[in-house]
Amino acid sequence: MATFLNAIQSEWLKTKNSAASWLCIIGGFLIPLIYCINFFRTGKSINGETNPDIWQVYFKQLWMSMSFFLLPMGVMLAASLIAQVEFRNNTWKQLNVTPQKYSTIYAAKLSVLLLMTFKFFLYFNIGIILSAVIPCLVYDHRFPDQAIPWSHFLKVNGYYLLSCIPIITLQYIISFRIKNFIAPLGLGLAGIVMTLTALKWRYIYFSPYSYSMLYSRDGDLATDTLIIYSTLYFLLFTIAGYGIYVFQKIKG
Repeated sequence: MATFLNAIQSEWLKTKNSAASWLCIIGGFLIPLIYCINFFRTGKSINGETNPDIWQVYFKQLWMSMSFFLLPMGVMLAASLIAQVEFRNNTWKQLNVTPQKYSTIYAAKLSVLLLMTFKFFLYFNIGIILSAVIPCLVYDHRFPDQAIPWSHFLKVNGYYLLSCIPIITLQYIISFRIKNFIAPLGLGLAGIVMTLTALKWRYIYFSPYSYSMLYSRDGDLATDTLIIYSTLYFLLFTIAGYGIYVFQKIKG
């Protein structure tokens, strides 16, 4: 366990001040910033709404803007950038000859990728709150009477995080197998575009890129499908990716 934690710490330090780290910050705050700018442009705030569930409505609006393209694209970029840390510095061979098991190296990098996704979610939620609060303060508007529903926020975040995991693990496999940075992104982008095109297909849940879109569209009606297929794809891609990593003749 100590070796694994040290490996995670080492991988985390590699991402510090990297493009992947900046991607979390920029991607997390982008949509809330756009909404905040729009409030300033119109001189309004969420206090101007009459809906008693205004926080849930506002939260859903921002997630709808995020989930259909930026969220899957963001986690794809992060996965590619994590692999590029080793490719760019030509350190895959050095990493693989360190006194660590292949399982430790593989799991540590995947864990860091999941942690970075969690950090992105944290920034996004902070951005949501700030984009609602700042215009109210600037225009001296009264805050919504409804308290911020933290439990609802956590539940929705959990489902969106679960919806990302199949993309993370699939893109992780592709990115450490292909040295070129553009090719994994091209494959992932093709998967997103095809999923968007076929979103009304009755079997669209077979696409691992579809789950954040389905949850935004169908809400709690999609949760059972989301949990089952995201979990199955996560296990499938994680095991397959580890097998590919261990048995490939040239690692990196």
